[in-house]
Amino acid sequence: MKIDKQNIRMTCRSPKNILLTDKFWKRYRDLVKKKMIPYQWSVMNDQADIKITKERGDHRIPSEKSHAVANFEIAAGKQKGGHYGYVFQDTDAYKWLEAVAYLLTAEPDRQLQKVADRLVDLIADAQQDDGYLVTFFIIEAPERKFKRLKQSHELYSMGHYIEAGIAYYEATGSQKALNIAKRMADCIHEHFGPGKEQIHGFDGHPEIELALAKLYEATGNEQYLELARYFLYQRGQDPQFLDRQIEADGADRHLIAGMEGFPLSYYQADQPILDQKTAEGHAVRVAYLCTGMAHVAKLTHDDRLYEACKRLWKNIVGKRMYITGGIGATSVGESFTFDYDLPNDTMYCETCASVAMSFFARRMLEIEPKGEYADVLEKELFNSTISGVSLDGEHFFYVNPLEVSKEASQKDPGKSHVMFERQNWFGCACCPPNLARLIASVDQYIYTVDPEEKTIYSHQFIANRASFEQGITIEQSNNYPWDGTISYTVSNPEKARFKFSVRIPGWSAQCYDFYLSGKKISKEAHNGYAIFDVTDERLELELKLDMRVREMQADNHVKTNLNKVAIQRGPIIYCMEEADNTTPLNLYQLPKEVFFTENYEPDLLRGVVAIEADALRDEPDDADASLYHEYQQAKKQMKRVRFIPYYAWINRKSGEMQVWTRKAD
Repeated sequence: MKIDKQNIRMTCRSPKNILLTDKFWKRYRDLVKKKMIPYQWSVMNDQADIKITKERGDHRIPSEKSHAVANFEIAAGKQKGGHYGYVFQDTDAYKWLEAVAYLLTAEPDRQLQKVADRLVDLIADAQQDDGYLVTFFIIEAPERKFKRLKQSHELYSMGHYIEAGIAYYEATGSQKALNIAKRMADCIHEHFGPGKEQIHGFDGHPEIELALAKLYEATGNEQYLELARYFLYQRGQDPQFLDRQIEADGADRHLIAGMEGFPLSYYQADQPILDQKTAEGHAVRVAYLCTGMAHVAKLTHDDRLYEACKRLWKNIVGKRMYITGGIGATSVGESFTFDYDLPNDTMYCETCASVAMSFFARRMLEIEPKGEYADVLEKELFNSTISGVSLDGEHFFYVNPLEVSKEASQKDPGKSHVMFERQNWFGCACCPPNLARLIASVDQYIYTVDPEEKTIYSHQFIANRASFEQGITIEQSNNYPWDGTISYTVSNPEKARFKFSVRIPGWSAQCYDFYLSGKKISKEAHNGYAIFDVTDERLELELKLDMRVREMQADNHVKTNLNKVAIQRGPIIYCMEEADNTTPLNLYQLPKEVFFTENYEPDLLRGVVAIEADALRDEPDDADASLYHEYQQAKKQMKRVRFIPYYAWINRKSGEMQVWTRKAD
């Protein structure tokens, strides 16, 4: 394999082991283990008595049941029947298995492992002799394997198993789980590539690229890395490849109805990836593609790929991302639209897209420790990912809006995808298990190590105890995100010489303090990090961040947010909701000079800091008033308003919600 060895730095080395002690994230990880995992298992086994939502109100979405586990049983010949669900239904089980793997890594659980082992056995039984495994095609259309990649999600589905198989092997030592992954990858390697008898193409949904990069790291087999790189560079080289396949397979034999009208840019396939200047198409596809690009760029030292990643990152974060971290501005294709098009009440912001952006940010950090990457990762973790699950762990959002009207969702077809209450499950159920695997693996996002620079980077303020090489241990303690005091105890018994680098969040860059052994010191940050030389046996370090409430303003190109502000405290974006405030919420206006009060309320929404302020409220026009009338100054009265963390909205009662509030001049 020809590899470009340029100047990309490799910071990817994790702690030897890490124990999560963080109150906030430990509660979420416990929620995954005690509620989300058993609940999702019951749903996938068709045992839960629930209503499954047809997302976007689309009658074509299969929502009678999940049948994900039964599909494997049928493919393995253990029961009779037909395939049910989407062609990618298998991935619900794969992401569930991956989440279980991370839970078992953190804490062994014999009973949970037995359940997961049985699933691995079933997957192995369903896998074909040549390594192929997508249950839809095994059951319903074996003659169509790899023949309609624009819609089939075959490589996407097997990529998700490869990720799960690696995680489960690393957690339990299961060679069977890893061998399934290797056989899948070998099957793909046999069918795809530049060879004369191979398919010169790629999947319509990126994912296999990032999975193969992980498999290379787990096995050291360079053919997997080479294949990942092939898929990346092949994308867009032959823009007509996907449509030629459809013509040969039969133009009217759709695997997913409704996708036939999307342009090639929807699949990031209209031009080579090095030529793509903006994030186009399906938001999840874009973020998965970028994650694979960044990981392969790091492993192969490919500066061209990294430059492409930075270009797309800049476009997404600088012009196409919501303040919550959500991406995807339209329900049509769950896609990006154009720069600064960020509507609050018709947008999409799929939970999976925020999960995928977390992956992308992590891979960028592994190449280059820049504060902006860690800042976005923090934004995703604390806002637009966990907003996708209720505090009880059994109700979910697919779409994460920034403004909701119950009546509009019920009566406006253009807003029917925006829910005013959380759902039991979805016909397209990619989000719940995807979020489970992110939360279960959150400890992997805290640190990276640069062995060349002998530097340990602390990217996230998540309390933990971690062990590194040479006997180095770090204990981080805090009450984040409610309190901005972050304490580190670095133990260095062998007196190794290394650097400890702590992120200064962009939102606190103008005001922060460090205390070394209790003494206040001055320390400048570079690229978002403050660096400390460590030579002694012990380092006691405390960071105090600026946790004042901020009124955030959007770029004035974002016309939907002109003369509006969003409330932020620390990493948390806040919202108003009907449970606390008289509706309609759009009648409120924060005065020019506003005083915020902040109180931690342990009994509110599992414990949050709530923010209150006096706001001006327009008096509603009389119901019998003329629809239009000559301008007159609105009558206002002062009202007390309350803001709660965005991630926790609609956990008490259904109703209105808004993130952006009008601001007086």
